[in-house]
Amino acid sequence: MTTQKHQQHRIGSGFGALSTADDVLDGIDLSGRTALVTGGYSGLGLEITRAFSRVGAHVIVPARRPRVAEEALRGTERVDVRGMDLADQDSVRHFAEGVLASHRTLDILVNNAGVMACPETRVGPHGTWESHFAINHLGHFALVNLLYPALRHGTARVVSVASSGHFLSDIRWADPHFREGYDRWLAYAQSKTANALFAVHLDSLGAGGSGPRAFAVHPGSILTPLQRHIPREEQIAQGWVTADGTPAQGFKTPAQGAATAVWAATSPLLGARGGAYCQDCDVAEPAMTEDMLIGGVKPWATDPEAAARLWQLSAELTGLGAGLTA
Repeated sequence: MTTQKHQQHRIGSGFGALSTADDVLDGIDLSGRTALVTGGYSGLGLEITRAFSRVGAHVIVPARRPRVAEEALRGTERVDVRGMDLADQDSVRHFAEGVLASHRTLDILVNNAGVMACPETRVGPHGTWESHFAINHLGHFALVNLLYPALRHGTARVVSVASSGHFLSDIRWADPHFREGYDRWLAYAQSKTANALFAVHLDSLGAGGSGPRAFAVHPGSILTPLQRHIPREEQIAQGWVTADGTPAQGFKTPAQGAATAVWAATSPLLGARGGAYCQDCDVAEPAMTEDMLIGGVKPWATDPEAAARLWQLSAELTGLGAGLTA
């Protein structure tokens, strides 16, 4: 196991909260490399895709709405849009089969797509999976496991976009699908804890050099289409925006929000720190307060035993991943 709690400390990357994706990619050449960015046509994902493209990468963008994705990415070079719905495991399998059939090797995989604070929605087998857990975590769990053979041996990186929302909930082991007492914010929070734990265990599987290094990132507070289910009145009450819709102090631009994911995907400083939870283009400190704007990471989101337990649960639910062992 490569991620220990003592490794959750800043390393002095030279970047910070105001750095942009282009800032952290300055001097980096991704020509001949292939990146895959889920949700890479909207919000942070669009910024990540464009940033990778500007430094030479070929970018595969799985999209639930391919036509919308193609329009959003019009003019962006070396982009390949393909249909995929993270809520549908069969769709994820079909997409992955197409990527494997192309014989492309993946250098970077960014698990960026997700939903936030949705009304109660059931997906998956017989409509039994809670949508946040299913889309934000299980969809990406399946995608990475199916594409594992395509990840470049020893050098690939998998970056999962988590959130300080994980402060609100550990994994609800007794009821991860909220069969009793649905709460949209706790559902979102649990899925973000799952994103962080996924990185911890995935990294342990490849720590010997046979698989990818994995990281989780908190992009910061950014207003994007992710908040589509949150009425303006609620955003004002939460202090996210002013009455005229201006983002509150401390919120990042999308270009700044994309920076940490891009940094985690490319920085040579992270070579020996796989499994780390990152924010503001650096390794995050352990959270010392309940203030999510300050951030940091809660202990339940970096616990190796919890990460292994979640991996096992996810393998049982999806029928994937059980064969990957550290």
